[in-house]
Amino acid sequence: MGILVAIIILSILIFFHELGHFTAARYFGVQVDVFSIGFGKKLYSRIIGKTQWSISAIPLGGYVKMKGQDDTDPTHISYDDDSYNSKKPWQRIVILLAGPFANFLLAFILYFAIANIGVPKLLPYVGSVEENTPAYTAGIQKNDKIIQINGINIMYWKNIGKHINDSKDTITLLIERKQTLLTLQLIPKIINDKNIFGETITRRIIGISPSGEQTTVSFGLLDGLDYAWEETKKASFLIVQSVEKILTGVVGTDKLGGIITIVDVTAQASSAGILALFFFTALISVNLGVLNLLPIPALDGGHIMFNLYEMFTGKTASESVMMYITIAGWVILISLMLLGLYNDINRLIG
Repeated sequence: MGILVAIIILSILIFFHELGHFTAARYFGVQVDVFSIGFGKKLYSRIIGKTQWSISAIPLGGYVKMKGQDDTDPTHISYDDDSYNSKKPWQRIVILLAGPFANFLLAFILYFAIANIGVPKLLPYVGSVEENTPAYTAGIQKNDKIIQINGINIMYWKNIGKHINDSKDTITLLIERKQTLLTLQLIPKIINDKNIFGETITRRIIGISPSGEQTTVSFGLLDGLDYAWEETKKASFLIVQSVEKILTGVVGTDKLGGIITIVDVTAQASSAGILALFFFTALISVNLGVLNLLPIPALDGGHIMFNLYEMFTGKTASESVMMYITIAGWVILISLMLLGLYNDINRLIG
Protein backbone atom coordinates (compact mmCIF):
# COMPACT_ATOMS: atom_id res chain seq x y z
CA MET A 1 0.00 0.00 0.00
CA GLY A 2 2.85 2.37 0.89
CA ILE A 3 4.48 1.89 -2.53
CA LEU A 4 1.17 2.63 -4.28
CA VAL A 5 0.81 5.85 -2.25
CA ALA A 6 4.40 6.78 -3.14
CA ILE A 7 3.75 6.31 -6.87
CA ILE A 8 0.55 8.39 -6.62
CA ILE A 9 2.41 11.17 -4.77
CA LEU A 10 5.22 11.23 -7.35
CA SER A 11 2.65 11.31 -10.16
CA ILE A 12 0.91 14.29 -8.51
CA LEU A 13 4.22 16.15 -8.23
CA ILE A 14 5.02 15.47 -11.87
CA PHE A 15 1.48 16.46 -12.91
CA PHE A 16 1.76 19.83 -11.16
CA HIS A 17 5.17 20.49 -12.72
CA GLU A 18 3.98 19.72 -16.23
CA LEU A 19 0.69 21.55 -15.64
CA GLY A 20 2.74 24.68 -14.96
CA HIS A 21 4.43 24.36 -18.36
CA PHE A 22 1.11 23.53 -20.03
CA THR A 23 -0.74 26.50 -18.54
CA ALA A 24 1.95 29.02 -19.47
CA ALA A 25 2.32 27.54 -22.96
CA ARG A 26 -1.40 27.77 -23.64
CA TYR A 27 -1.48 31.33 -22.23
CA PHE A 28 1.04 32.38 -24.87
CA GLY A 29 -0.80 30.48 -27.61
CA VAL A 30 1.61 27.55 -27.93
CA GLN A 31 0.10 24.29 -29.12
CA VAL A 32 0.76 21.41 -26.70
CA ASP A 33 0.81 18.11 -28.57
CA VAL A 34 1.34 15.72 -25.62
CA PHE A 35 0.89 15.91 -21.86
CA SER A 36 2.27 12.70 -20.38
CA ILE A 37 2.69 11.41 -16.85
CA GLY A 38 5.43 8.79 -17.10
CA PHE A 39 7.48 7.51 -20.01
CA GLY A 40 7.37 4.52 -22.32
CA LYS A 41 4.29 2.61 -23.42
CA LYS A 42 1.06 4.53 -23.01
CA LEU A 43 -1.35 2.80 -20.62
CA TYR A 44 -4.10 5.36 -21.10
CA SER A 45 -4.46 8.10 -23.65
CA ARG A 46 -7.17 10.57 -24.58
CA ILE A 47 -7.32 13.52 -26.96
CA ILE A 48 -8.78 16.64 -25.38
CA GLY A 49 -8.77 19.60 -27.72
CA LYS A 50 -5.51 19.28 -29.64
CA THR A 51 -3.57 17.69 -26.77
CA GLN A 52 -3.01 14.00 -26.17
CA TRP A 53 -3.25 13.38 -22.41
CA SER A 54 -1.45 10.17 -21.44
CA ILE A 55 -0.46 7.98 -18.52
CA SER A 56 2.58 5.90 -19.42
CA ALA A 57 4.08 2.70 -18.01
CA ILE A 58 7.25 4.06 -16.38
CA PRO A 59 6.29 6.54 -13.61
CA LEU A 60 9.75 8.16 -13.38
CA GLY A 61 8.82 11.56 -14.69
CA GLY A 62 6.67 13.19 -17.31
CA TYR A 63 6.76 15.70 -20.10
CA VAL A 64 4.83 18.29 -22.05
CA LYS A 65 5.64 18.17 -25.77
CA MET A 66 5.04 21.57 -27.32
CA LYS A 67 4.86 22.20 -31.03
CA GLY A 68 8.37 22.93 -32.30
CA GLN A 69 10.14 21.77 -29.14
CA ASP A 70 11.62 18.30 -28.74
CA ASP A 71 14.34 17.45 -26.20
CA THR A 72 15.20 14.25 -28.07
CA ASP A 73 15.82 16.22 -31.28
CA PRO A 74 16.69 19.91 -30.75
CA THR A 75 16.84 20.39 -34.54
CA HIS A 76 13.10 19.68 -34.78
CA ILE A 77 11.89 23.28 -35.07
CA SER A 78 8.66 24.91 -36.22
CA TYR A 79 8.03 28.62 -36.72
CA ASP A 80 4.25 28.44 -37.03
CA ASP A 81 2.37 31.05 -34.99
CA ASP A 82 1.33 28.43 -32.44
CA SER A 83 4.79 26.88 -32.03
CA TYR A 84 7.19 27.25 -29.10
CA ASN A 85 9.95 28.58 -31.36
CA SER A 86 7.85 31.46 -32.68
CA LYS A 87 7.56 32.99 -29.22
CA LYS A 88 9.90 35.66 -27.88
CA PRO A 89 12.75 34.45 -25.63
CA TRP A 90 11.19 36.02 -22.52
CA GLN A 91 7.92 34.20 -23.23
CA ARG A 92 9.74 30.90 -23.59
CA ILE A 93 11.56 31.58 -20.30
CA VAL A 94 8.21 32.16 -18.57
CA ILE A 95 6.93 28.84 -19.98
CA LEU A 96 10.07 27.09 -18.71
CA LEU A 97 9.91 28.73 -15.27
CA ALA A 98 6.25 27.82 -14.87
CA GLY A 99 7.05 24.15 -14.18
CA PRO A 100 9.40 24.73 -11.22
CA PHE A 101 7.10 27.55 -10.02
CA ALA A 102 4.21 25.06 -9.89
CA ASN A 103 6.31 22.81 -7.63
CA PHE A 104 7.13 25.68 -5.28
CA LEU A 105 3.45 26.66 -5.25
CA LEU A 106 2.41 23.09 -4.43
CA ALA A 107 4.90 22.99 -1.56
CA PHE A 108 3.52 26.32 -0.30
CA ILE A 109 -0.03 24.93 -0.42
CA LEU A 110 1.03 21.80 1.48
CA TYR A 111 2.79 23.83 4.18
CA PHE A 112 -0.29 26.05 4.47
CA ALA A 113 -2.42 22.92 4.90
CA ILE A 114 -0.03 21.69 7.60
CA ALA A 115 -0.31 25.05 9.37
CA ASN A 116 -4.09 24.64 9.51
CA ILE A 117 -4.06 20.97 10.48
CA GLY A 118 -1.68 21.74 13.32
CA VAL A 119 2.11 21.64 13.65
CA PRO A 120 3.45 19.44 16.47
CA LYS A 121 6.02 21.25 18.61
CA LEU A 122 8.07 20.06 21.57
CA LEU A 123 7.49 22.02 24.77
CA PRO A 124 10.53 23.28 26.73
CA TYR A 125 10.41 20.63 29.47
CA VAL A 126 13.68 18.98 30.49
CA GLY A 127 13.66 15.21 30.11
CA SER A 128 17.17 14.41 31.28
CA VAL A 129 20.32 16.19 32.45
CA GLU A 130 23.74 14.77 31.58
CA GLU A 131 26.27 14.50 34.38
CA ASN A 132 29.31 16.79 34.41
CA THR A 133 27.62 19.39 32.19
CA PRO A 134 26.82 23.07 32.83
CA ALA A 135 23.14 22.22 33.38
CA TYR A 136 24.01 19.52 35.92
CA THR A 137 26.36 21.85 37.80
CA ALA A 138 23.80 24.67 37.81
CA GLY A 139 21.18 22.37 39.33
CA ILE A 140 18.71 21.93 36.46
CA GLN A 141 16.48 18.92 37.10
CA LYS A 142 14.23 16.61 35.16
CA ASN A 143 10.75 18.09 34.44
CA ASP A 144 12.00 21.67 34.82
CA LYS A 145 10.35 24.01 32.32
CA ILE A 146 12.58 26.63 30.72
CA ILE A 147 10.65 29.91 30.68
CA GLN A 148 13.30 32.39 29.56
CA ILE A 149 16.89 32.53 28.31
CA ASN A 150 18.58 35.90 28.86
CA GLY A 151 15.17 37.54 29.28
CA ILE A 152 13.77 36.09 26.03
CA ASN A 153 10.59 34.03 26.40
CA ILE A 154 10.89 30.39 25.32
CA MET A 155 7.76 28.90 23.77
CA TYR A 156 9.12 25.67 22.29
CA TRP A 157 12.13 23.39 22.71
CA LYS A 158 13.65 24.32 19.34
CA ASN A 159 14.17 27.90 20.58
CA ILE A 160 16.48 26.74 23.37
CA GLY A 161 19.42 25.65 21.22
CA LYS A 162 19.26 28.80 19.09
CA HIS A 163 19.40 31.17 22.06
CA ILE A 164 22.16 29.17 23.76
CA ASN A 165 24.24 29.28 20.56
CA ASP A 166 23.59 33.00 20.14
CA SER A 167 24.82 33.76 23.68
CA LYS A 168 28.36 35.05 24.14
CA ASP A 169 29.29 33.95 27.63
CA THR A 170 27.21 33.42 30.79
CA ILE A 171 23.49 32.82 30.21
CA THR A 172 20.64 33.39 32.63
CA LEU A 173 17.82 30.86 32.71
CA LEU A 174 14.41 31.39 34.23
CA ILE A 175 12.92 27.98 34.97
CA GLU A 176 9.68 26.76 36.48
CA ARG A 177 9.89 23.89 38.97
CA LYS A 178 6.77 22.72 40.82
CA GLN A 179 5.02 26.06 40.25
CA THR A 180 8.06 27.97 41.55
CA LEU A 181 10.24 30.25 39.40
CA LEU A 182 14.01 29.92 39.77
CA THR A 183 16.82 31.92 38.17
CA LEU A 184 20.01 30.06 37.28
CA GLN A 185 23.23 31.20 35.66
CA LEU A 186 25.66 29.01 33.77
CA ILE A 187 28.33 29.06 31.07
CA PRO A 188 27.60 26.80 28.08
CA LYS A 189 30.15 24.20 27.03
CA ILE A 190 31.63 24.49 23.53
CA ILE A 191 31.84 21.19 21.63
CA ASN A 192 32.73 20.03 18.14
CA ASP A 193 29.78 18.55 16.32
CA LYS A 194 28.66 17.61 12.82
CA ASN A 195 25.97 19.42 10.81
CA ILE A 196 23.54 17.66 8.47
CA PHE A 197 26.18 17.69 5.73
CA GLY A 198 28.82 16.04 7.94
CA GLU A 199 30.90 19.22 8.31
CA THR A 200 32.60 19.87 11.64
CA ILE A 201 31.09 22.82 13.49
CA THR A 202 31.35 24.26 17.01
CA ARG A 203 28.23 24.31 19.13
CA ARG A 204 27.36 25.62 22.59
CA ILE A 205 25.45 23.18 24.80
CA ILE A 206 24.34 22.97 28.43
CA GLY A 207 23.64 19.22 28.57
CA ILE A 208 19.87 18.76 28.56
CA SER A 209 17.43 16.80 26.40
CA PRO A 210 13.66 17.20 25.96
CA SER A 211 11.03 15.25 27.86
CA GLY A 212 9.05 14.64 24.68
CA GLU A 213 6.01 16.54 25.88
CA GLN A 214 4.51 18.38 22.95
CA THR A 215 1.59 20.46 21.79
CA THR A 216 -0.12 21.06 18.46
CA VAL A 217 -0.02 24.60 17.13
CA SER A 218 -2.65 25.69 14.59
CA PHE A 219 -2.19 28.93 12.67
CA GLY A 220 -4.70 31.50 11.47
CA LEU A 221 -4.92 32.68 7.86
CA LEU A 222 -2.14 35.28 7.91
CA ASP A 223 0.12 33.32 10.27
CA GLY A 224 -0.49 30.21 8.16
CA LEU A 225 0.57 32.04 5.00
CA ASP A 226 3.67 33.33 6.76
CA TYR A 227 4.49 29.82 8.04
CA ALA A 228 4.05 28.35 4.53
CA TRP A 229 6.29 31.04 3.01
CA GLU A 230 9.04 30.55 5.59
CA GLU A 231 8.95 26.74 5.31
CA THR A 232 9.06 26.91 1.51
CA LYS A 233 12.07 29.25 1.68
CA LYS A 234 13.76 27.02 4.26
CA ALA A 235 13.24 23.88 2.15
CA SER A 236 14.48 25.66 -1.00
CA PHE A 237 17.61 26.88 0.76
CA LEU A 238 18.25 23.36 2.11
CA ILE A 239 18.07 21.83 -1.38
CA VAL A 240 20.31 24.54 -2.86
CA GLN A 241 22.82 23.97 -0.05
CA SER A 242 22.72 20.22 -0.66
CA VAL A 243 23.47 20.67 -4.37
CA GLU A 244 26.31 23.07 -3.52
CA LYS A 245 27.81 20.60 -1.01
CA ILE A 246 27.73 17.78 -3.55
CA LEU A 247 29.29 19.93 -6.29
CA THR A 248 32.08 21.10 -3.95
CA GLY A 249 32.74 17.56 -2.69
CA VAL A 250 31.70 18.22 0.92
CA VAL A 251 29.01 15.56 0.56
CA GLY A 252 30.04 12.40 -1.28
CA THR A 253 28.15 11.20 -4.34
CA ASP A 254 27.38 8.01 -2.41
CA LYS A 255 24.78 10.07 -0.54
CA LEU A 256 22.75 10.61 -3.71
CA GLY A 257 19.46 8.73 -3.69
CA GLY A 258 17.50 7.48 -6.66
CA ILE A 259 13.90 6.60 -7.36
CA ILE A 260 13.99 3.59 -5.01
CA THR A 261 14.98 5.78 -2.06
CA ILE A 262 12.31 8.36 -2.92
CA VAL A 263 9.60 5.70 -3.15
CA ASP A 264 10.81 4.01 0.04
CA VAL A 265 10.91 7.19 2.13
CA THR A 266 7.57 8.39 0.72
CA ALA A 267 6.02 5.05 1.66
CA GLN A 268 7.43 5.36 5.18
CA ALA A 269 6.11 8.91 5.46
CA SER A 270 2.65 7.80 4.36
CA SER A 271 2.57 5.17 7.11
CA ALA A 272 3.62 7.79 9.69
CA GLY A 273 0.51 9.89 9.11
CA ILE A 274 -0.83 12.70 6.98
CA LEU A 275 1.44 15.39 8.47
CA ALA A 276 4.62 13.41 7.79
CA LEU A 277 3.40 12.70 4.26
CA PHE A 278 2.62 16.37 3.63
CA PHE A 279 6.00 17.48 5.01
CA PHE A 280 7.92 15.02 2.85
CA THR A 281 5.81 15.67 -0.26
CA ALA A 282 6.42 19.42 0.11
CA LEU A 283 10.18 18.81 0.42
CA ILE A 284 10.24 16.57 -2.68
CA SER A 285 8.20 19.16 -4.59
CA VAL A 286 10.73 21.87 -3.72
CA ASN A 287 13.52 19.46 -4.63
CA LEU A 288 11.93 18.90 -8.05
CA GLY A 289 11.58 22.65 -8.57
CA VAL A 290 15.17 23.47 -7.62
CA LEU A 291 16.80 20.63 -9.56
CA ASN A 292 14.88 21.49 -12.72
CA LEU A 293 16.39 24.98 -12.57
CA LEU A 294 19.95 23.64 -12.76
CA PRO A 295 21.64 24.85 -15.98
CA ILE A 296 21.84 21.36 -17.48
CA PRO A 297 20.63 20.92 -21.08
CA ALA A 298 17.41 18.85 -21.25
CA LEU A 299 16.32 20.41 -17.93
CA ASP A 300 14.30 23.62 -17.69
CA GLY A 301 17.39 25.47 -16.45
CA GLY A 302 19.36 24.45 -19.53
CA HIS A 303 16.65 25.69 -21.88
CA ILE A 304 16.46 28.95 -19.91
CA MET A 305 20.21 29.44 -20.48
CA PHE A 306 19.73 28.96 -24.25
CA ASN A 307 16.93 31.55 -24.27
CA LEU A 308 18.93 34.01 -22.18
CA TYR A 309 21.77 33.66 -24.69
CA GLU A 310 19.33 34.45 -27.52
CA MET A 311 17.82 37.34 -25.56
CA PHE A 312 21.16 39.06 -24.95
CA THR A 313 22.93 38.26 -28.23
CA GLY A 314 19.96 38.40 -30.58
CA LYS A 315 20.89 35.08 -32.19
CA THR A 316 20.35 31.38 -31.46
CA ALA A 317 23.04 28.76 -31.04
CA SER A 318 23.77 26.70 -34.13
CA GLU A 319 21.92 23.42 -34.61
CA SER A 320 25.12 21.38 -34.25
CA VAL A 321 26.04 23.13 -30.99
CA MET A 322 22.49 22.62 -29.67
CA MET A 323 22.68 18.93 -30.57
CA TYR A 324 26.03 18.33 -28.87
CA ILE A 325 25.08 20.28 -25.75
CA THR A 326 21.73 18.49 -25.48
CA ILE A 327 23.42 15.09 -25.83
CA ALA A 328 25.88 16.10 -23.11
CA GLY A 329 22.95 17.11 -20.91
CA TRP A 330 21.24 13.75 -21.38
CA VAL A 331 24.51 11.96 -20.58
CA ILE A 332 24.77 13.91 -17.31
CA LEU A 333 21.13 13.22 -16.38
CA ILE A 334 21.28 9.51 -17.19
CA SER A 335 24.59 9.19 -15.32
CA LEU A 336 23.07 10.82 -12.22
CA MET A 337 20.02 8.54 -12.43
CA LEU A 338 22.22 5.46 -12.73
CA LEU A 339 24.40 6.64 -9.83
CA GLY A 340 21.30 7.16 -7.68
CA LEU A 341 20.04 3.70 -8.63
CA TYR A 342 23.45 2.17 -7.84
CA ASN A 343 23.44 3.84 -4.41
CA ASP A 344 19.88 2.64 -3.79
CA ILE A 345 20.85 -0.95 -4.56
CA ASN A 346 23.92 -0.69 -2.31
CA ARG A 347 21.73 0.55 0.54
CA LEU A 348 19.28 -2.30 0.03
CA ILE A 349 22.10 -4.86 0.02
CA GLY A 350 23.68 -3.16 3.04
